[in-house]
Amino acid sequence: MAVYAWSGRNTLGELIQGELEAMSEDAVADQLLGLGLIPVQIQVAPQVQTRESWWEQLKRRPIVIEDVLIFSRQMYTLNKAGIPTLRAFAGLESSTDKPAMVNVLKDVRGSLDQGRDMAASLARHPKVFGAFYVAMVRVGELTGRLTEVFLRLAEHLEFERDTRARIKQALRYPTFVILAMLVAIVIINLFVLPIFARIFQGFNTQLPLITRGLLGFSTWMIDWWPVLLAVAGAAVFALRAYLGTSAGRYNWDRRKLELPIVGHIVLKSTLARFARSFALCSQSGVPLVQALSVVAQTVDNAYIASRIEQMRAGIERGESISRCAAATGVFTPIVLQMVTVGEETGELDALLFEIAGMYERDTDYAIKGLSTAIEPILLTFIGVLVLLLALGVFLPLWNLGQAAMGRGSG
Repeated sequence: MAVYAWSGRNTLGELIQGELEAMSEDAVADQLLGLGLIPVQIQVAPQVQTRESWWEQLKRRPIVIEDVLIFSRQMYTLNKAGIPTLRAFAGLESSTDKPAMVNVLKDVRGSLDQGRDMAASLARHPKVFGAFYVAMVRVGELTGRLTEVFLRLAEHLEFERDTRARIKQALRYPTFVILAMLVAIVIINLFVLPIFARIFQGFNTQLPLITRGLLGFSTWMIDWWPVLLAVAGAAVFALRAYLGTSAGRYNWDRRKLELPIVGHIVLKSTLARFARSFALCSQSGVPLVQALSVVAQTVDNAYIASRIEQMRAGIERGESISRCAAATGVFTPIVLQMVTVGEETGELDALLFEIAGMYERDTDYAIKGLSTAIEPILLTFIGVLVLLLALGVFLPLWNLGQAAMGRGSG
């Protein structure tokens, strides 16, 4: 593909110039005509080697879930209106203001222009379009229901975005409090307690146990803070490396479901994502075994994904969906009952959407109560910390005052 510089006139007769990437001049002319422009001149643009500076690369905004959501909504509207695919991508490319998304759209349009299907073109960007997204688009192309698939994908992405936003909102206050506490502990141990240590040295008496413990911890932090930073950095690096392995990811995802307060929220949110993704695949005509393989990649939890793969293996052996789901041990009895009814009545898609809605409502309710559940724990910890600091600092002063009053009365 080459980059062509073009000039053309719009319906008002105004001269407009620009550049397009295409296979030939005829392809550029077709795109311009599709945009309502009359080509005047088309020629190969001179190649200019431009390299972004590190500052420009740093400022470039990454592609987020909102961008893919908007793209899905726009593709649904354009497909519904009957706009040809190449013309639709050309229009999206010219109307998008985020450079990273423009590059993706340009590459996808070029891949389509070379004869690839849309699923294969989108699969060239796995960080933007996940396996589930690509699989759904492929099913839409094969079944002729691409417009409906884009609508379902937009609804699915909107649910994912709203869930993440609610979780972040619920955790914002506890995270701020925890960070403030850590900063306060560092400041007190490095700057405040050493001042009291110099004052207490003049007492010439044995300090209370709490005070000695606080001063000892402060001295230890002052002497060993470089080592502490190095150990903390090494621990973070080792943890990230361990979680990067399949065994580490599996163990962490399994333990994550057992965490107090947040474990059941993670489980319900993951199962809601599974039910909605499975329903979308089944409704779009994806074969059951293939649907479970695709859905296993969308739940974002290695432990639940392994249970879904276990379901797939059981179905391949000829077992029923309800029996395989019960064997996983992650679904509640009411969900298993609904799956059984859906399998018997042939309304599995509808009941899977009902299951997804039920889990989503439970997740929403649990997220709303997350801050309420965490606040008592934070307040208790803060109270214990303040009590230790108060006792450690003021007990020696209290003992000194009592000793001075005793000497004065004697």
